[in-house]
Amino acid sequence: MLAVALGDPAGIGPETVAKAWAARGREALPPFFAVGDPRSVRAVWDGPVERIGDPGEAAAVFARALPILQIDDGEEITPGQPNPAGARCALDALEVAVGLARSGVIDGIVTAPVAKAQLYAIGFTHAGQTEFIAERCGVARENVAMMLAGPTLRTVPITIHIPLASVAESLSVELIASRARITARALQRDFGIEAPRLAIAGLNPHAGEQGSMGQEEIELVQPAIDLLRAEGIDVTGPLPPDTMFHARARANYDAAICLYHDQALIPIKTLHFDEGVNLTLGLPIVRAAPDHGTAFDIAGKGVALETATVAAIRLAAECATRRAQRA
Repeated sequence: MLAVALGDPAGIGPETVAKAWAARGREALPPFFAVGDPRSVRAVWDGPVERIGDPGEAAAVFARALPILQIDDGEEITPGQPNPAGARCALDALEVAVGLARSGVIDGIVTAPVAKAQLYAIGFTHAGQTEFIAERCGVARENVAMMLAGPTLRTVPITIHIPLASVAESLSVELIASRARITARALQRDFGIEAPRLAIAGLNPHAGEQGSMGQEEIELVQPAIDLLRAEGIDVTGPLPPDTMFHARARANYDAAICLYHDQALIPIKTLHFDEGVNLTLGLPIVRAAPDHGTAFDIAGKGVALETATVAAIRLAAECATRRAQRA
């Protein structure tokens, strides 16, 4: 059983979650229930919705309606028009979902997109949902990593939301090695890959061309690779970023460790734009999310695709199953 936090009530989360429920048979999805304001779903979807008072009721309801554990917004919900009340509702829904997962009532969570600007306006102090969830789980932010997963590629960015000009100075041998270790453990625990293969990208063109185009590969990436290999982790690199994402190259590794945001997200969104999943590694609970934003510009128009939400629900269930099998 999974809980799906609906995200911002004015975004496309309510629509994509409802459409995922409607596709539950075709997609062979596990049972799940939504957490949020039922009005946000009814505003964009005319399918069956049923309020539940306890997660234990969800399994029986799931066959006939989308179960929703209600979190009140308190204000009128208009798709495409976010407001502070909606942000509070999204945050409360996330808090409830995380709490249920931590207590073992459910097996994992999926989080629909939120609007960071709206969250910041109500006093939210975390960089995003990932950092908030890590804190609630008692895990230091440096011990979690973000994986972008699609059918043929998994990428993990080492640095994320910082300016490109700050990437090199933010990297270190230990940071690269730490993210790689987290990834290797997650591939074993969540994906069932007992001997994971990692590929680490270079920072500079041609992976530095033996130092002629930069020293980061020599001073940072290679020492991290040497350290990881000494620990028994199968690592290749530093690889030229422009040649490591074609089909033949992808067959040689299970996850690509990338040094900055766009290096990881451009290939995954090019290959799997409509089905990419954001999976948080290093948590004691399973957390997945569709790799897209609130898309306020199309909210309420009935055109939002549910494919990434479906993929996130499926991946969360698969990861939870594998963790249970290893327990």
